[in-house]
Amino acid sequence: MIEAREPIIVEFPLRGEWLSPNTPGTKIPSHGTDQLGTRYAYDFIQVDWARTGWPAYRVSLPQYLLFGVLLSDYYCWGQDVYAPCDGIVVRAEDGYKERARTNLLSDMSNAYKNAHYFDPKKDDVQSVAGNYIIMECGDNVYAALVHLQTGSIQVTVGQSVKKGEVIGRVGHSGNSFAPHLHFQLMDSSDIATANGLPCAFEQYEVFQNGEWQEVVNGIPTDKDRIRFYVELPKW
Repeated sequence: MIEAREPIIVEFPLRGEWLSPNTPGTKIPSHGTDQLGTRYAYDFIQVDWARTGWPAYRVSLPQYLLFGVLLSDYYCWGQDVYAPCDGIVVRAEDGYKERARTNLLSDMSNAYKNAHYFDPKKDDVQSVAGNYIIMECGDNVYAALVHLQTGSIQVTVGQSVKKGEVIGRVGHSGNSFAPHLHFQLMDSSDIATANGLPCAFEQYEVFQNGEWQEVVNGIPTDKDRIRFYVELPKW
């Protein structure tokens, strides 16, 4: 059941076409837990819509299962990430190394361990979040953009950022099953203790019945083929 609490509206933090395999539009908590402010969190990946199973990588399924996939073979790795609101950067953690390729078994094991055994009192948040940015978007509203590419963060703590500015790139750092952007709103700048806040996106499009249809203040489901572009002003 989708809860009735009014979502906070922000701009979609990516450009181009995306899929959200974990989204509060399908289930709450979207990641199966309320820990680390993830109750209403989204994951975003890019996929090949023409291939069976909508794979997020360019190689074959057997190669993925047997050998893993280089990060550069994922469609979304290195895509720009944009500020979802006007705000102030309150945390910007970079330098956490990404694994060079995905590995199904070790990544699943790592994800399970962090989901079930992470202790906010003694464990380093960066072991889960990897490289991340937290922005203050309003009173007790903080946006977290997580698992960013190593060396890609383009903002510093205390910096004022305008909605739509490039602030980093999609990566595979921390507790990441494959390159993706993890996005959430929270009531605190401390991921370890924050509560998640519901959020919707002020504008995007969904591909339905062979055409793109505009959505306003929407929450995508895990089946939606979504896209967002910003129109450049006409001079």
